[in-house]
Parts: sequence; C-alpha cells; structure tokens
Amino acid sequence: MTDSAAPTGRFGWISPDSGPVVARLFHALLGLVFVIAFASLRAQVEPLFGAEGLSPIAEAVARARPHGWSATPTLFWWGPSDAALRGAATAGMIAGALALVGVWPRVWLAIATLLYLSFVSVGAPFLQFQWDSLLVECGALALLLPRDRPQQTAHLLLLFAAFKLYFESGLAKWGSPLGDWIDGSAMSYYYETAPLPAPLAWFAHNLPGWWHALESRATLVAELVVPALLFCGRRGRLIALVVLTGFQLLNLATANYGFFVWLALALHLFMLRDADLLKMYARLPGRAVWGRVLLPREGVSAPAWPRLRAGLFGAFGVVYVTLSLATARVELGGGAGRWAAALQRYAEPWHVFNAYHLFAQITRVRVEPEFAGFEAGAWRTYDMRYKPGPLDRAPPIVAPHQPRLDFMLWFYGLRARRAPPGYVRRLLTQLCEQPARGQGFFVTPLLDRPSHVRVQFWRYRFTRPGEAGWWRREPAASELVVACSKGQVMR
Repeated sequence: MTDSAAPTGRFGWISPDSGPVVARLFHALLGLVFVIAFASLRAQVEPLFGAEGLSPIAEAVARARPHGWSATPTLFWWGPSDAALRGAATAGMIAGALALVGVWPRVWLAIATLLYLSFVSVGAPFLQFQWDSLLVECGALALLLPRDRPQQTAHLLLLFAAFKLYFESGLAKWGSPLGDWIDGSAMSYYYETAPLPAPLAWFAHNLPGWWHALESRATLVAELVVPALLFCGRRGRLIALVVLTGFQLLNLATANYGFFVWLALALHLFMLRDADLLKMYARLPGRAVWGRVLLPREGVSAPAWPRLRAGLFGAFGVVYVTLSLATARVELGGGAGRWAAALQRYAEPWHVFNAYHLFAQITRVRVEPEFAGFEAGAWRTYDMRYKPGPLDRAPPIVAPHQPRLDFMLWFYGLRARRAPPGYVRRLLTQLCEQPARGQGFFVTPLLDRPSHVRVQFWRYRFTRPGEAGWWRREPAASELVVACSKGQVMR
C-alpha cells in the first residue's frame, strides 16, 4: 500500500491524509476506550445508579418522562432495572471489544455510543464530566469513517474535534476570572488540588515557583496557538502532535482522569498520515496481527452513489460545525445570541455538539469530606479507597478507571458550607441504615449499627520535602452530624 506525497482533493491544503489506515486504528482505539469506560462503569453501576443507589436512574427517567424522549435520549426509558443497567454496561464492553478487533466496527461502535449516551443522559451527577460527552461525540463521528477508502470530510471533522477540545479549553483559561493562567499562578495549585492526583503530583507540586509560572503560560500557548497548526500542513500537524501528546502524557503521569487521556490520544491520530502510521507498522513486532487491524482489504470496490455520500457527509459537516460553534458561544461566550441559545438547547441532549472548557480556573484550596460512624462512645473514621485520607498514604494510580463517587466528593468539599447534595444525603442514609451497601466505597469496615454518622471537612495540602508523609491537613469547615435514629442533620 502506498501513500501520496501530499493530500489531494478539495481540502488537501488543510486536511490530513484521509486514508483508511488512520480510520482503522482510530476505530480500534475507540473500541478500547469504550471497553475501559464500560468496565469502569460496570464496577460501580449498581451502588451509583441502581434502585437503591446514590443517584437512581429510575428516578431520573421518571423526572424526564414529561419532557419526552428527544429531551432525554436513553434506552432506559423502557426499563431502568438494576439488571438492565448491568446488562447495558456489559453489552457496551462487548461492543467495544468487537470494534477493537475489527468485527463490523462501525456497527458495534454505533451500539456502544448509543449505550453510553443512554447512561450519560440520565446519569447526573456522576456522568456529567466533559470526557463523557467527548466519548459520545467521538463515537458518533467515528461512524462516518470508512475503513477501506479515503473520506476527507470525516477526517476533517475529527481533526476539528481535536482542535476545539484544546482551543476552547484555552479560551476558557484565558478568560478565567482569577486570571491565574495569565499571571502564571495556576500550576502552583493544580497538582495539589486536582480531584485525584497521582504520586508524581507531589513531586511536580514541589518544583520551584518559576517553573509553575512557565508551565501556566506554556499551557495557554499549547491550547491557544498550537491547535492552529492542525490546519497548517503536515509539518504543522506533526509539531502539534508532539506538543499536545506531551501535554497529555503529563496529565497521565500526574493525575487520574479516567479514560480522558486515552481518548484524547486517539484523536491525535488525525494529525498523522497513513504513510506515517505505515512506517511505524513496518517496525512493529507481530506485524501479521497488527495488519488485520491496520491494513484495508485489497480490491475493494468504489462506493455506490459517491455524489450522494459526499453530499450527505458535507451536510452533516455543516450541521456539526454550526451546532458546535453555537454551543461554544453559549458556554464560553457569555453574551450568546438568541439563535445560538436555541440551537444549543436542541443539540445539548445528544452530547455530539459539545464545547470544552477543561480546567478553566484552578481551585486553590483542597477540602476533603471525611466520613465517620459513632458507636459505643467512639468515632470510627471511614477511609475511602481513592481520594486523600490518611496522611501517610500516597495518592493512588487508578486511571483509566474513574471512581465516580470519589470524584464527586471533591466537588462537595468545595461547597462544604452548603447543604449536602442529594447523593451525599443518600450516602449518609446508607451509612446509618444499610452500611453493607456502601462498603464498596470504603476500605475501612463500616459499623453495622452506628447511632450517628459524621462528615468532617479538612483542608489538605501536600507536604514539603523533608516533612513526613504525603499530606498535612487542618479543619476547613464545621462538621455535619446525622442522628441515625431520627435522621436529623446537626451542624
């Protein structure tokens, strides 16, 4: 198989080579990401979303019914039982695995995308992260990619998805009300206050202040300037590939963001040509196995109705870009017009036309809620599996799994002085009445019959070099106590 020296066609001056090797590898990697996402979800689907979970999907479906299916597109409309939730997560894993090995990948990716959208539509607050929407968006765009012939429009749309992921996040950072990215202070706090830092975050946090100032401003360059290189020919795309891949590897090394980094790296494929991938393929061990995934079949006939296909792809491209820009104007622009707000309102339920504003401003204080039960005159502290707890316990490496409750409790800590949200109230009820249901979230054995449960709020900071342990802490807000026999909350 050969590759031309330069891309050809209507978009040849800005589009990456639209050959099938990029498409086939993207399908495989996206299938892998779906396997990871559904496996992570399957491990916690009942305690989070089951009938007696912290945020039951059955209740979300009941609230959505008056507004119609189009406002909340989900397969659970017809039966959100615990068995259905488990089955959907398992089916998503199987669909992703079949796409990974190249069995009717677009069919199975369509199924995986629909299943994941079904969870995202009714999975608030635990499935409201931007990478959840990004996975649905990538799944929808992947359906446009043929595996055996060029398709420039589809490649260009996926390149645009990569562009807006970075550029819109850069715009949000530039407009941060704290001005922390511009003044260089953002990265001084980032490693310490990330929702689930990794062990290397301690070392990164303790680097000199001038380095953090350089990192902060370099991030703005990486997200506002480098994405423009995606449309500046092959050399520009390769420069962008190196910079943005390094950016994501830093994320991977210092924090746990579930499958996000792997999904972003899959999008980076569209910064390459088929020829670039084939050169790498020629050096791979076990090329016969990789060839089944990467190389298209020989002698494939030309597609039927080429003009009709091109017209449909072009029309979808216009819709995709228009709705993406409308969403960005509403979520990032502040003064969005009525037309943009209307378009965004109709597009939002489908999670395909998203805007991204990752880490727009960095939290400067890390407040962690700590749970405890009271029995026989003493409190027993309940240590959670992944979020900071004991001061001598290193931050974990848990990605690509995303423990959704641990993530959400980071947000709860930021609002410690407000009334607890619904999922925290349900968790407190479980700790009082059904501790066995909540045991999976904790490493400490829970008390069977506590008379009270408590939430204390602590401000956590990384230790400095030479100090013992990984963390130091101090009280951050008044504690919350629940009398289990009465269900009364006292502060």
